[in-house]
Amino acid sequence: MTVAAEVPAVPIEKILADELKLTPSQIWAAIKLLDGGATVPFISRYRKEATGGMTDTHLRLLSERLEYVRDLEERRTHILQSVQDQGKLTPSLKSAIQAAMTKAALEDIYLPFKPKKNSRAQTAREQGLEPLADALLDEGGDPAVLAAGFVNPDKNVANAAAALAGARDILTERFSEDAELMGILRERFRQNGVVISRRKEKIDNPKLTVEEVAKFTDYFDFKEPIAKIPSHRVLAILRGRQEKILDGELFPDQAALYSGTPAAADEACTQVVMRRFGIGFARRPAEGWLIETARAAWRFKIRLRIELDLWTSLRETAEAEAIRVFADNLRNLLLAAPAGPRVTLGLDPGFRTGVKWAVVDRTGKVLQTGAIFPHPPQDDWRGALRTLDAVCVKHGVELIAIGNGTASRETDRLAIELLKQNPVIKKVFLFQ
Repeated sequence: MTVAAEVPAVPIEKILADELKLTPSQIWAAIKLLDGGATVPFISRYRKEATGGMTDTHLRLLSERLEYVRDLEERRTHILQSVQDQGKLTPSLKSAIQAAMTKAALEDIYLPFKPKKNSRAQTAREQGLEPLADALLDEGGDPAVLAAGFVNPDKNVANAAAALAGARDILTERFSEDAELMGILRERFRQNGVVISRRKEKIDNPKLTVEEVAKFTDYFDFKEPIAKIPSHRVLAILRGRQEKILDGELFPDQAALYSGTPAAADEACTQVVMRRFGIGFARRPAEGWLIETARAAWRFKIRLRIELDLWTSLRETAEAEAIRVFADNLRNLLLAAPAGPRVTLGLDPGFRTGVKWAVVDRTGKVLQTGAIFPHPPQDDWRGALRTLDAVCVKHGVELIAIGNGTASRETDRLAIELLKQNPVIKKVFLFQ
């Protein structure tokens, strides 16, 4: 049976409306236009009345979040189908999958059910060692005695030590696939962890010059908390790793690192694993063996996976921030004084949607914006002239700039008439 595509408990437009502080009707209208093939600049410029005046910033954020949410729902449907095909979709598991609001949370839940290549744990299961792993974890009996009953040369379990090694592989995988545990440790890592970078002992890249290597000097012995590291440093470390100049590492606990007791960080995280599975709190023969299994799970499975997840998250966040900074700088450049230090009135021509106007001061700072409707169908020529005349007097406008497009010639005639009323304004630019 095929699992039908799930309808989110909260509609997508409501989720996005809450995030972007807009109304669901605005979001829904914008989604229809985007789905119809309209671009963000087109919607922002020509469909303001449909979206309730959404800005290009809102539309771009909406477009990005819409893609993420739809990818999330598509992945959710795939996971529901996969788990159901395995006959393991319980009501509680289905509720957990449907409640996951991020891709990371969804993948954590799916990990125990995700089809795997032939891992050591899978081999141990095929050897019939899962009951041994369950007995050691649940009952805590003597490991050597329990393992002796699972020796089976026909399945390559030669002795009790081999049986215990297979049971450890099974439990190590089980611990590393626990969604709640992964969430706790990932957040702990994110809040308390440290980004570390060092110069490689041997830089094996003959194409690099001394000057290129020297650019990364600041990161040859570098440490900074994950929660505080700025995006440009993350990108620099990632570039250094890609160029094979730097070694990068994420360490789980800054207090342990700075106090010179790094082993304490691993032990603290191991304790989290132990608490999650009730290890180390009872005097059972298997307790020592289980503690070592928890340590192995942290060191060789959980930590590596969390580091990979966090590097990916840091990279994505840093790239998004870099794009934002570039956009801000470009915006400031484009909004700089267009014709030198002059107060300028800009006119964006249009018929149905009116002529949008904006005044910027000598530094390019926006002083005032608005819209007039001198052309058909409104034909408010005199009202438009009065508005612009008042704006020119109020701000001491020295220059008028007119955009080239629909109604530009008609708007040019409006500007010429405005010049007659304001002789201080010397020039009119018609942008091509």
